[in-house]
Amino acid sequence: MTIDSISAFREVNPKLPTVAVLATGGTIAGAGSLGKATNYRPGQLDVNALVDMAEGAHDIAYVRAVQICNVNSDDITADHWLALARTINEMATDPVIDGFVITHGTDTLDETAYFLNLVVKTEKPVVLTGAMRPATATSPDGPMNLLQSIALAGSPQARGRGVMVVFSDGIFGGRDVRKISTFQTDAFSASDFGCMGYMIDGVPHFYNASSKVHTIATEFNVNDIDELPNVAVAYFAIDANPGILDFLVKSGARGIVIAGAGSGCYSKAWNERVIALASSGVPVVRSSRIGAGMITHDDAYGGNLVTGNDLAPQKAAVLLRLALTRTNDPALIQTMFDRY
Repeated sequence: MTIDSISAFREVNPKLPTVAVLATGGTIAGAGSLGKATNYRPGQLDVNALVDMAEGAHDIAYVRAVQICNVNSDDITADHWLALARTINEMATDPVIDGFVITHGTDTLDETAYFLNLVVKTEKPVVLTGAMRPATATSPDGPMNLLQSIALAGSPQARGRGVMVVFSDGIFGGRDVRKISTFQTDAFSASDFGCMGYMIDGVPHFYNASSKVHTIATEFNVNDIDELPNVAVAYFAIDANPGILDFLVKSGARGIVIAGAGSGCYSKAWNERVIALASSGVPVVRSSRIGAGMITHDDAYGGNLVTGNDLAPQKAAVLLRLALTRTNDPALIQTMFDRY
């Protein structure tokens, strides 16, 4: 449906919202052996097919379908992020559009959600969703997730709450959501903070909201960014070679996130390498491989350190990439980690 025809229909039935569905691929658009939930190819169906499979979608909203890309979410890049954010920011200026839904693979959905939470410049609802089962599986979960997401994106109650994720009846904040299962359909959680609310029969029921700054209130603007700096995540484990840190910097990393043990801890050998890296001006973010809790300052660790607050390593990397477009000063970057 074109934007002109949507405008005409809205004059007849102004009660229905207009929702833009932006598709990027993933399992929700996947296809494989009929009835099977594994060994499929993601990103096979286009956005119009996805909307048609979400039975009842056209009864609750006028849908404008846009295909951004059609890839496995492990192949999403910063270029996709920038294109997606710019598309949303441009379309959001159109008064006809009430909200946005992004269909996305689940593997990196939490990273994209956090990136958009930091850069989209609209209070109109932006909702990400996906599926754990391909469209050709028995009882695919994608159609219901998409239907609920369209309902949320078209709801006035959803305005101004930042980027959200809808999955298996839950509404999650884009900053706090994490994937917690490799195969279950209720694969997402917000860990310590719980979900923002629930979708029941197309109606949002909100209970929680993040106090962290997002969307229109952040300092990040994708119109000022041509590319995102390269950032690496180093995973610490017993006997992990600290030389990986030097390798990552030599390979072009302008910043490093360490997925440390416990409360962002790592060995003396790693600590020595991090201190040595300080001379090259590379900021290092301490985060944790644990799925809950936060990182606080510890005098035992040195270097150009930033504590990653409660962000998972992959989300700390998202914020560090954006921070490096503004500054290389660890103190200023720390302020951003505290704020966002």
